[in-house]
Amino acid sequence: MDDLFDTTDLDPARRSLLPGAGFFLPDDLEADLESDRIEAAVADAECVVVADPDADGLACVALIREAYDDVLEPPEPDARNDEGDTEGDEDDTPAEAIDAPEPGPHDVVLVPASPHDVEDALGRVAGAARSGVDLFVCDLAPDRYEYVADDLDAAVNVADSVRWYDHHQWDDDVAAAVRDAGAELVVGDSDEECSADVVARSLETTFDDRLTDLVAVTRDHDLWIREDARSDDLADYAYWTDPEEYVEVVRKHGADLPEWVREFLAERRVEKERLIEYAVDRAEFHAVGPYTVGVTYGRCSQNEVAEALREQGADAAVVVKPAGSASIRGTDTFDRCHEVADRVNGGGHPKAAGCKPDIYDDMLDYANHWTTRGAVTKRVILRAFEAVVATDRPDEE
Repeated sequence: MDDLFDTTDLDPARRSLLPGAGFFLPDDLEADLESDRIEAAVADAECVVVADPDADGLACVALIREAYDDVLEPPEPDARNDEGDTEGDEDDTPAEAIDAPEPGPHDVVLVPASPHDVEDALGRVAGAARSGVDLFVCDLAPDRYEYVADDLDAAVNVADSVRWYDHHQWDDDVAAAVRDAGAELVVGDSDEECSADVVARSLETTFDDRLTDLVAVTRDHDLWIREDARSDDLADYAYWTDPEEYVEVVRKHGADLPEWVREFLAERRVEKERLIEYAVDRAEFHAVGPYTVGVTYGRCSQNEVAEALREQGADAAVVVKPAGSASIRGTDTFDRCHEVADRVNGGGHPKAAGCKPDIYDDMLDYANHWTTRGAVTKRVILRAFEAVVATDRPDEE
């Protein structure tokens, strides 16, 4: 039975149509294992960082550990997890990550979280951390305050301080409620700063050139500037390796990754490029008002696929993933991705957003999703584009 969920040896074309094995893990199993790990890790921590485990969120962790003078433990080259999925989807955790080795002891403990489960992470910290802990939340924005209200209140009651650093689009009422709850919230301009920028300017620490450069290269990727070739290396490495390894490697090396990491990335990119090619070949283009929207499906690196669709004339791109979520990417022509995502259970930036439409009631819905290559999800998101674009028309007349 396990072989049905393990796509490692599938033909890449078929593999690109299905979610990774982690998708099929029972939520209760994952939650129990994660809770045990967090409880053990944060019990004696001086500081806890709840962060999105992408390059931006993990750069925040690196900066905070540096500010706290946390012990630096560079991993050995063979300590990384080479078997992670290549989809780049937070809902599709590789099965082998369940067996990842425990990180070494740190004064500053990382608790990874996605925008969809930040409240769970806050609750776990509140239940396990010692009284007086310093708590940071980085690179995460709740869609609605009620999602995090109870768990944030519990965390504020346990922690000596709660500092929340982000750069996503925040609803004014949500931001005000988070501050009223007792958190120090700093939100940067999403067109100018990544979350690591916000952390770097908010902490009372002077960072050396290595980490200042890391922040700049992280911004280059996260804001889709793409002027520094190293930014793709950081993004891929953050996804393909264990978060603890990433944090300690970039603390030591900054954005100039060591040779053994570059060799690892080169091996993984052979597969990555094939998945990108499949997704681009599947793309269809739709006219939505004055805009052309490219829509595709598959396990792939969404940023590179979006760039390829842009080169083919798309003003915006939608990449629907086998796990049910979707990435929405814009251009200078279309910069309302966060508005589209907000209509389909998501959010993000003007030119980069994500969502997971609330349309999956049971496994039959997912089976239909896989066999139709996301047909329903594509229609729902295109309707959201139409609704957003329709609000432009009165001003254009």
